[in-house]
Amino acid sequence: MAITDWPAAERPRERLLGLGAGALSDAELLAIFLRTGVAGKTAVDLARDLLAEFGGLRPLLTADARSFCRARGLGPAKYAQLQAVLEMGRRHLHETLARGEPLTSPATTRRYLAARLRDHPHEVFACLFLDNRHRLIAYEELFRGTIDGASVHPREVVRRSLALNAAALILAHNHPSGVAEPSTADAGITRRLRDALALVDVRVLDHVIVGDGECVSLAERGLV
Repeated sequence: MAITDWPAAERPRERLLGLGAGALSDAELLAIFLRTGVAGKTAVDLARDLLAEFGGLRPLLTADARSFCRARGLGPAKYAQLQAVLEMGRRHLHETLARGEPLTSPATTRRYLAARLRDHPHEVFACLFLDNRHRLIAYEELFRGTIDGASVHPREVVRRSLALNAAALILAHNHPSGVAEPSTADAGITRRLRDALALVDVRVLDHVIVGDGECVSLAERGLV
């Protein structure tokens, strides 16, 4: 039976319009994105098969182009659409932070950092540069690779802070392992950066570590 033959209260699109996107299952949301099924399968059936094949929604959304396009019912056009949707989500979060208001919501800040950093296959170290009212000036990814004292250069963070006329910043990096617990190296580089930036009157407000599904604030741990 085609989805159009289902009762209106059971169709994913009608459920979204009536109840909101949060009321839908992963399969229903994916079915709306897919729009159509394949021979013998509705879009919802295909969505369920894809979620089972990839191991969930996030592995599907973060799959590389080759793996994504190899799956039945997908292809380059769907991959391009998905990447556009994901990028719009990231830009929406960025605009929320950059609309000229002080960063007063740790939850919004962490959602943005997670969206930017969580899915990198390698470690990425980034900074949110802020003005004296803690409004966002810029987000920049400065270093890649293993984040330790040898790969994160305080002089570069200081140089960018001065170039952007930043008064404060929030440090962030991801743990590709998915475990957001801070390491000894994380605490050490935080202290080095805090001390270096203090010499030019720039405050480190926090260092956020992004894992799989969670973010840890070193400020809340008393490590900043």
